[in-house]
Amino acid sequence: MKHLLKTLFISSTLTLAMASQVMAQTKVIIGHFGDPAPYKSIVADGSLEKVTGWSIEWRQFNSGAEVNAAMASGGIVISEIGSVPLSAGSSSGLDYQMISVGKAIDSSEALITRNGAGIDKPADLRGKRIAVPIGSTAHFSLMGALKMYNMTEKDVTVVGMSPNEIAAAWSQNAIDAAFVWYPVQAKIRENGKIMTTAGLVAKTGFPTFNGWVVTNKFAAANRAGLINFLKAMNQINGDYSKNTAAWNVDSPKVKAVAANVGITPAAVVSALEGAVYPDADLNMSAAWMGGGAATTIKSTADFLKSVGRISAAADNYSKFVNPEFAKAAAGK
Repeated sequence: MKHLLKTLFISSTLTLAMASQVMAQTKVIIGHFGDPAPYKSIVADGSLEKVTGWSIEWRQFNSGAEVNAAMASGGIVISEIGSVPLSAGSSSGLDYQMISVGKAIDSSEALITRNGAGIDKPADLRGKRIAVPIGSTAHFSLMGALKMYNMTEKDVTVVGMSPNEIAAAWSQNAIDAAFVWYPVQAKIRENGKIMTTAGLVAKTGFPTFNGWVVTNKFAAANRAGLINFLKAMNQINGDYSKNTAAWNVDSPKVKAVAANVGITPAAVVSALEGAVYPDADLNMSAAWMGGGAATTIKSTADFLKSVGRISAAADNYSKFVNPEFAKAAAGK
């Protein structure tokens, strides 16, 4: 009997240990874009997996519209997404919630005109072929830029393309301009120049940002992991914000981001300067998870409805923005 009890005890202990290992290695599929960001450095060294206890599979998307489709199908449970497709997805009733701001977009998204396309001033855009990922933050910024220049989409030819398609078309002189993000922006700027940026367009009433969204089901079952995920994001964003000069071409973190994204360290340094990456305090400020993010999503939805991009806009988008995870991660 003693031998049997001992055997059962050892067996139970091993089973519990194995179960704990399985739980600690929960596979989580996370969506992202191929652009540089401080957090890519902690993806590269595996520390994000350590703090969350997740086995993470990173899945890259060309646009927020693709993220929405993957979220709807259950292909991913967490993702970066731009404020425009986030607004569209929330308006259509997708079963997810925004839990944090990833970055406020500035020059990391820009309208680039191709050398030789005959575009020297905004008026020269009339009749030109402008490529952009449809339904993205860049598309929203393009519409804002055209309004800023007293034009509409009818005054130009908007060509829907993924970033990689933009790069290919650019090399063949098949398009005249493009509103796009890194790393493709860096590539096409080799034969082009910036006309305006998302940050400048934002000042005219078209602000854009990237947020982190999570399915409601995953959020309900993984509170601790999500809080640790956001803590890690806050820490690396804070490190970049407070020590920007140290994030230079010789920095191991910049080199890690460069290797992850597939561009040079110099391009990473330039790209990171084109956005604001909120730390814990800024993330929980009134401008962002403290209310501002929901306001921006609402104004974006209203504009998208006015131009026929979505069929309906909600009266209020606060129910789609859950600040509780960010608040806990910030220790508030």
